[in-house]
Amino acid sequence: MAKKQFKTESKKLLDMMINSIYTHKEIFLRELISNASDAIDKLYFRSLSDEGIKRSRDDYEIRIAVDKDKRELSISDNGCGMNKDELETNLGTIAKSGSFDFKKAQEEGKADVDIIGQFGVGFYSAFMVADKIKVESKGYGEEQGYIWQSSGVDGYTIDKCDKEDVGTVVTLHLKDDTDDENYSEYMSEYTLRTLVKKYSDYIRYPIRMQVTKSVKTADSTDEDPQYEDVVEDVTLNSMIPIWKKPASEVTDEDMANFYRDKFSDYEAPLKVIRQKTEGTSTYEALLFIPSHAPYDYYTKEYEKGLQLYSSGVLIMDKCADLLPDYYSFVHGLVDSADLSLNISREMLQHDRQLKLIAKSIEKKISSELKKMLENEREKYEQFFKEFGAQIKYGAYSDFGMHKEELKDFIMFVSSFEKKNTTFSEYVSRMLDGQKKIYYAAGETVEKIEMLPQTEAVKERGYEILYLTENIDEFTLQVMREYDGKEFSNICTDNLDIETDEEKEQIKTENESNAEMLKFMQEAIGDEVHAVRFTSTLRKHPVGLSTEGMMSIGMAQTLKAMPGADKGGIKAELVLEININHPIAEKLKKLYAEDKDKLTVFSKLLFADAKLLSGLMPDKPSEFSELLSGLLTE
Repeated sequence: MAKKQFKTESKKLLDMMINSIYTHKEIFLRELISNASDAIDKLYFRSLSDEGIKRSRDDYEIRIAVDKDKRELSISDNGCGMNKDELETNLGTIAKSGSFDFKKAQEEGKADVDIIGQFGVGFYSAFMVADKIKVESKGYGEEQGYIWQSSGVDGYTIDKCDKEDVGTVVTLHLKDDTDDENYSEYMSEYTLRTLVKKYSDYIRYPIRMQVTKSVKTADSTDEDPQYEDVVEDVTLNSMIPIWKKPASEVTDEDMANFYRDKFSDYEAPLKVIRQKTEGTSTYEALLFIPSHAPYDYYTKEYEKGLQLYSSGVLIMDKCADLLPDYYSFVHGLVDSADLSLNISREMLQHDRQLKLIAKSIEKKISSELKKMLENEREKYEQFFKEFGAQIKYGAYSDFGMHKEELKDFIMFVSSFEKKNTTFSEYVSRMLDGQKKIYYAAGETVEKIEMLPQTEAVKERGYEILYLTENIDEFTLQVMREYDGKEFSNICTDNLDIETDEEKEQIKTENESNAEMLKFMQEAIGDEVHAVRFTSTLRKHPVGLSTEGMMSIGMAQTLKAMPGADKGGIKAELVLEININHPIAEKLKKLYAEDKDKLTVFSKLLFADAKLLSGLMPDKPSEFSELLSGLLTE
């Protein structure tokens, strides 16, 4: 038969697909297997109403065969097959989908058949690895079989063939290897097994292949081992996804093994989440919360996302759009037959359906975390130790857009029993009349405990949250309050824990000693924003606080960032002097009698306050010299 030409637009599309659309050439096998599965689905569906089809579901199969001498790879099925017109329609016009038309025709009847593939574009992905393709097919109820052959954009032919059985055989003649591409690997048993396992493991029909194994003969001995080649049939796919099995049939060990194998972890997951929804968005999800953070989790190299399946066929290994960033630690998969696909199964249309699924998954994860927090506290604390920073970052990012969803999952070590506590638990223990949630930031809990302000706040009966990670203060700054209670850093100048009488006393002292305090500020230099008396330090002579939004810890964090303008990042430091400590009267006396020595005292006290706050003096040599001079007087 004379060669037929593809339409002009089809030629362009085919050429574009072969050279650019598909990122990974290996997906051609997934497409051909999915098409074979569709063909079987069609015949199986027809058998439900056609008593003439004498086949049970167990009679259907997909086969893969390799002929290395001819450089041929074939995928065959015993499904519905195609007649001449269907070959012309389905394969002669690129992007014409018999499966799509079949599915559309059955939608109103709500047939219990999922059609995975689309004859058309997916089929032509085979030209990425083959320089010639032939399709031998015989439609159900037809007397004559036909063969469709093409070498690509130059066109195709359709002729009669002697195929006896109903079904289709797609045979690829693989391209010659080049310096950049090894097409011969697609004749390797190992490669074919791997690709089937990766993409088509859950196709509902067995995918079989004959393999040759070397086994010892019956008369073989240890001294004289003898072998012979034996050909056997092997099934490459497991067919039934673990998420399709009833929960009662899946043990914890089954699930742990699946997780370790699928997501390359050496430990069992901390939590397994199963979800099945029907209606507006129909899908099944199997999600895992790891027991530990991956080694690269907090790096730019980490890639979030869930595996995405369409009726058991892997569409995307990492679908990032299914998870918000703050739940990026979740591993797992989603299987749905409702997703819209564009010309490549690798590229999902970001349509309403995908967004609905993502929103539903987010709610499910939140619900399970809440249950864990309420009912499995030890397990939740283990989770938060590994992934709490990500939850806090989620509340902080996007200008606090997600803080309401995440606020009840955040924990900090508290001065109350030195245990992790939530904001809700903190609020439940607040004193009558307490208006603020107090916190302090530092490298460790132990260092925070040594802050002068910590002692004062605790003595007055207030609980303190201890913030030890860089993200912590930024998160609370964005959140601002919880349950109407403002977050307040105990190392700021508006701590507000004094009585009205103490406030009035301090106001009087600062006003009457304003000139002395100004002198001390100028003696210290630009490092300090102000010097003031306070009544909140208890036994410590001095302490360091800040004015404004930028705390000491936040400034240190920002300065440590790559490319930061270290000179432009500055906390407004305030040197606080304990009005109830003998040092206060000493300073007043020096101001009256020896301003030079007051200058020395001012610099030493500021350095002392910095050390108490975990900071080093800017000029250690000057500090040492001043201290030595004072001690030797």
